[in-house]
Amino acid sequence: MILHIREIVNQDLDECVRIIREGFLTVANEFGITVENCPSNGAFIKKERLEADKEKGNLMYGLFCDNSLIGFMQLEKADNESYYLEKLTVTPSHRHCGYGKTLLDLARKIVKELGGKWIGIGIVEENIRLKDWYTAYGFRHTGTKKFEHLPFTVGFMELNLE
Repeated sequence: MILHIREIVNQDLDECVRIIREGFLTVANEFGITVENCPSNGAFIKKERLEADKEKGNLMYGLFCDNSLIGFMQLEKADNESYYLEKLTVTPSHRHCGYGKTLLDLARKIVKELGGKWIGIGIVEENIRLKDWYTAYGFRHTGTKKFEHLPFTVGFMELNLE
């Protein structure tokens, strides 16, 4: 088994859509998130969204196992010191093997190399298991917000890189 991470190119986007949907669908099912009540959720992502994010300059990375994509993450620059980590996912069949941490380690490394001091995330606040996972990595909870268009509360967390 050979693992490697590389930057995503346009030819990878169809496969990225598949992986993001597969990874986010487990959470969507657990928390009653549907295309009707939350069409922007990763479980229902469309290629056009990734194309637009890439065009905006967002950085995208894929984790490959024997040349098959099994994980994904995206970084969006918020300002000179902060980046948002988005769409971090590992396929359900490859979870609990440390691959998510591998992607987080890469995010930390890249943001530091780019001069960033913070990584922010937004998660389903009710997803205690995920919140605990990010907390164990060093993220701290900074607040919550209920958006009218979302069927869950968004929890905000950040990782200080200094």
